[in-house]
Amino acid sequence: MPLSCCIITHNEGDRIERCILAARDVVDEIVVVDSGSTDDTLAKAKALGAKIFEHAWDGYGPQKRYAEDCASHDWILNLDADEIVTPELAQEITTLMRAGEPPLPAYRFRQVTVYPGRDTPRLWADYHNYVRLYDRRKVRFRESRVHDTVDTADYLVGQLNGIALHYSWRSLDHVRAKLDKYTDLQAKELKKPRWQILLRLPFEYPFLFFRYYVLRCNFTGGLTGLKIAHMIAWARTKRLLKILQQQKA
Repeated sequence: MPLSCCIITHNEGDRIERCILAARDVVDEIVVVDSGSTDDTLAKAKALGAKIFEHAWDGYGPQKRYAEDCASHDWILNLDADEIVTPELAQEITTLMRAGEPPLPAYRFRQVTVYPGRDTPRLWADYHNYVRLYDRRKVRFRESRVHDTVDTADYLVGQLNGIALHYSWRSLDHVRAKLDKYTDLQAKELKKPRWQILLRLPFEYPFLFFRYYVLRCNFTGGLTGLKIAHMIAWARTKRLLKILQQQKA
């Protein structure tokens, strides 16, 4: 089965090459949808044979749906520019697609977090496990501007064993900036009763810090893990305050 890789970008010149190089032998085309990069993202993507489309940013879901429409093939491998397909995952996808029409319309694989400045995940690294390989004729990304997830309806979803490495953060400052931007979007979209927010507010930080530092094992990341758990917990606590401000406005 032919396969398109869709990547959305904005100023990813320092990361787009690794993403494309790891995926291009797995797929039949690379589609890059850019939302106004001012660096060399597009030049680097073009040099590696990607098809380039430009589309104004309208949120994660709409942008990824636009990328789906730009693809030549119905089967989509969706990647972010900060994700690297490992050789094991590449081989697994290749084997699946060479066998003909896959038996299921959608497959998950894990995107494993790698800390800033490191090449490999820490011990017991946390991860997301999203649908990123799918048939757009049956399932597609949701319209949500905040949540970039595929709506699989009532279809069965497969699980791939291979992983992608997720280099989400360039630095600790980038962690903070990315969280602020994301929680700004969430505050505009999330609708919660005021009483519920006020009830949650005193417990939000300690609960989330415990969740990210202990349950998601950021304690294995030393001081960096401590700082990241704190920043995530604090950003999500501020999200509640932003929602309250939106309600007043």
